[in-house]
Formats: sequence, structure tokens, C-alpha cells
Amino acid sequence: MRNTHPCKLVVIISEAAIEDPLAADVMRLGAHGYTVSDARGQGSHGPRSALWGADKSIRMEILCDGETAGAIVEHVEKAYFRNYAMVAYVADVGVLRPDKFQHKA
Repeated sequence: MRNTHPCKLVVIISEAAIEDPLAADVMRLGAHGYTVSDARGQGSHGPRSALWGADKSIRMEILCDGETAGAIVEHVEKAYFRNYAMVAYVADVGVLRPDKFQHKA
């Protein structure tokens, strides 16, 4: 598409219990914002139905530049993977209004 500009989409699916510290980390690492939604599913840790607090999961999405995406996934892997049910991935996407997602020096 002619109107879009390259950007990274970082997606983190995690236990809802760590939403606040995870959000703070993402912003500290250079994100301009994020979107969080409730998530349900099943994986290596079994089903996560979100029927009670300890079983809830979230999906956090962050649009950012490559440098910020790298910093976020590196930090998440080191700080959270060992102790929490979590998956993270990065995808190349095209965005409108690229100035909203670029790293500012």
C-alpha cells in the first residue's frame, strides 16, 4: 500500500497479573503507547479460560520502530519468561501516521 510506512508490531501474551509492571517497562523502553485486551486460549501451560483472576491472560500490542521492538523483546525475555506463562513475537507491519510510532532521539 502506498500510504503505509514500515513499523514493528510487538505482541505479548501474558498473565494478566503482570500487566502494570509490563506496561511500565514497555513505556520506559521507548514505546509511545500500547493496547491491552483480554485473551483466552490453550498452550503448553494448558487452557486459560479467564474464569477467575489467576487464570486471566492479556494480549499487549505495541507499534514501534525496530530499535524499540528489540529492546522490549530482549527485556521481556530476560525479566519475565522464566517465571510467567508468556509468549512474545514481532511482525513487520505498515502504518499510517508513522510519526506516532518512531523513536525520538
